[in-house]
Amino acid sequence: MQRGFLSQYFEGIAIKRLSAVEVNTAVSNQHEFNGSKPLRTIFGDDRVSHEARFLWLAGENEGFSCEGYLTWYDAREAHPTRSEYRLYFKSNEVMDQARESDMLIVAKRPDGEIYMILVPLGSTLESQLLWLFGVDQVGFSFNFQAIEDGHDPEVDFAVRYILEEMGIVVEEPDSDYLDGILEPYFNGGFPSTSVFSDLARRTLRDVSPYDEPDQTLLKWIEQEEKLFKRLERHIVAKRLETGFLDDGNTDVEGFIQFSLSVHNRRKSRVGYALENHLEEIFKAHNLTYSRTAVTENKAKPDFLFPHIDNYRDPSFPESRLTMLGVKSTCKDRWRQVLAEAQRIQNKHLFTLEPGISENQTDEMQASNLQLILPKRLHETYKPSQQSWLMDLRSFIELAKERQH
Repeated sequence: MQRGFLSQYFEGIAIKRLSAVEVNTAVSNQHEFNGSKPLRTIFGDDRVSHEARFLWLAGENEGFSCEGYLTWYDAREAHPTRSEYRLYFKSNEVMDQARESDMLIVAKRPDGEIYMILVPLGSTLESQLLWLFGVDQVGFSFNFQAIEDGHDPEVDFAVRYILEEMGIVVEEPDSDYLDGILEPYFNGGFPSTSVFSDLARRTLRDVSPYDEPDQTLLKWIEQEEKLFKRLERHIVAKRLETGFLDDGNTDVEGFIQFSLSVHNRRKSRVGYALENHLEEIFKAHNLTYSRTAVTENKAKPDFLFPHIDNYRDPSFPESRLTMLGVKSTCKDRWRQVLAEAQRIQNKHLFTLEPGISENQTDEMQASNLQLILPKRLHETYKPSQQSWLMDLRSFIELAKERQH
């Protein structure tokens, strides 16, 4: 196990696609998988029963998890020469989602915990997990993939993003350093997003928004993410220490409202932070733009180049106008951008989401929407997609050319 690498969180995986007999209750109701060498690598040769975490990872707000039980055993244990291993699971709400050809990952963590990860065929999360674990092809038989002695990427932005999709908390080794930066805010609430974004930029050295816009943006985003989560930990811990009481009784509603506020702040903050850092890079390149200016039907594109006044001028050529939508994660919300800035036929969308599925990117191309990501994230996409993707530097050059 290497700290700061994927092997800190997983030892190895067994991966396969589900066959009809494994998921179709009209054909079989066996609730088990045939044992194989990949599964024996994870579970060993002895009979074992223990808890496991089952995860259904689908689209936005569709994923969920539950606790369940697994039993690994030899069905021919009494036979002197033959073995027939099987992995039995009790029915649960995650496995009930399974369909033929969906992808199943049996993942072992360093503490021995087992994750049973179920992902729909052709989904973005399938693409992300295949990249994360370094798997090219998935068949209908289990294949084992080691982590530390094989594909063991460093926990950078893309790896952290996918781990958090699985509900895994990524450890930050530089917590003391972060606390030193955040100490002035410990006794107050969260500063505004613009103030927090500025704090992240000011406390990060050796970056150049002009010379290395793609790399700089990712570093700024990562720094703000670390600072935010560290400050959130302090503020939430302090609130929990005071407890939730109402006239001496446990205030369940108060706790629920507080939990929702934490969740909503996390979701809303990331998008604004990304816009703030992009704006700082655009300024470094002397680009002119309008941010969230109103166009048709009260739509507010995140960025319009060169300016909203040019957009509203019918004589200004459409070929020199550029619209940039910004979404930290696309999910199924990328289509919202298509209805903004109707004068501009070919639109651009910036995101930080790694490994979006080919189905989604094909649909984006058909809708005249160009996807933009920091160059580092391009490698999380399949080679057939990478040739179409645009990086931040290329977009800046395009906007500059049209501006002049």
